[in-house]
Amino acid sequence: MTLRYDLHSHSTRSDGLLSPADVVRRAAARGVEVLALTDHDELAGLAEAADAAAAAGIGFVAGSELSASWEDITVHVVALRIDPEHPGLVAGLASIRDGRRGRARRIGEALADAGVPDAYEGALRYVTSEGLVSRTHFARYLVETGHVRAMGDVFKRYLARGKPGYVSHQWASLPQAVGWIHAAGGVAVLAHPGRYAVDGEHGMKRLLGDFDDAGGDALEVLSSSHDAAQAERFAAHARVHGFAASAGSDFHGPGESRLDLGELPELPSGVEPVWARW
Repeated sequence: MTLRYDLHSHSTRSDGLLSPADVVRRAAARGVEVLALTDHDELAGLAEAADAAAAAGIGFVAGSELSASWEDITVHVVALRIDPEHPGLVAGLASIRDGRRGRARRIGEALADAGVPDAYEGALRYVTSEGLVSRTHFARYLVETGHVRAMGDVFKRYLARGKPGYVSHQWASLPQAVGWIHAAGGVAVLAHPGRYAVDGEHGMKRLLGDFDDAGGDALEVLSSSHDAAQAERFAAHARVHGFAASAGSDFHGPGESRLDLGELPELPSGVEPVWARW
């Protein structure tokens, strides 16, 4: 029997809309049989989610989504099956969160210069985990105040590279992020590769080659950021590099994510699921 896995989701411990326990309960109700909670640069919701998963009778994977810098691009590395008490990982994530706070203030200043006053204060109204302010919180404020109509439009008009609210930031390097994950006994997965503004196929090959060189283990082939053609494309990249293939909805909340929990299709043929290595 093939279990239904979703190995990328977010709760109120980072920028999701539901508590860790409610994410788990929604996943179970929608047919997910193994769930990973992967809050951004955070571990605080894992114990609550694990308890809820045990009560709901589904499998649970302890995870996080680490912010990393590659060349001049921010990328995300999902950590799966980690020890959430490992001191190296805990310290590394604390350093990333410190950087998040400074970046958030700079985003607020950039948006003010672009004619959106009080964006930092507005974003804080959506923050549900102390000290972790993300671009998603700014996006919700910009939708609320009518600057854009939908969450996706925020990134196209304000927060993506080259737009008025974008600020560059130096996160952990890929080798650092992968090293912290491995030290904590975990598996390092490059999240939603289709989202990164790399220089065409040549740029993607460089990114995947550097992730491979850093010790990366898997590629997120199925994602709410990928259509069917992209899933096949990244399955081919996974085969070339010997990466396992992961699957994650990147769920943030009902009505806010393109794919809800339980809506992932099957992995393309010819790839090794990441869970086959566990």
